[in-house]
Amino acid sequence: MDVLTEKQRKLNMRRIGPKNTKPEMLVRRALHARGFRYRLHDKKLPGKPDLVFPRYRCVIFVNGCFWHNHNCSLFKWPKTNRQFWMDKLEGNRLRDQRKKEELIESGWRVLVIWECAIKGVNRLSVDDALERATTFIRSGSGYREIGEKMP
Repeated sequence: MDVLTEKQRKLNMRRIGPKNTKPEMLVRRALHARGFRYRLHDKKLPGKPDLVFPRYRCVIFVNGCFWHNHNCSLFKWPKTNRQFWMDKLEGNRLRDQRKKEELIESGWRVLVIWECAIKGVNRLSVDDALERATTFIRSGSGYREIGEKMP
């Protein structure tokens, strides 16, 4: 049972923006402190990646597990308006897949850091998650995801 009224829930969902989320800000600050410089939300690239590292030809998406339909402990299907959410979230997942492929085809390396990697019961330590990101930025290939540790 939802503890919020329908009106309150709708207002909360509308307030969640696509940029500058808490997980994204945590990743940005930590990578900047490690000496990485980047561009934010480059509209010229497919999917407007959260972080763009032109020097390394690498982009990072910091994805929320709900909005991007991630199969993890943080994702729960809404109880109401189920078909709407199934269509919307599946559409988001398919769009993410297309944009990732476009980036890779144009020579970019893509890293997805899932919200569950830095938040939730099965999260990685922030240092571990950022060490994996740092390694990928410097020497990774193609595509990688960083998500929660498996129980």
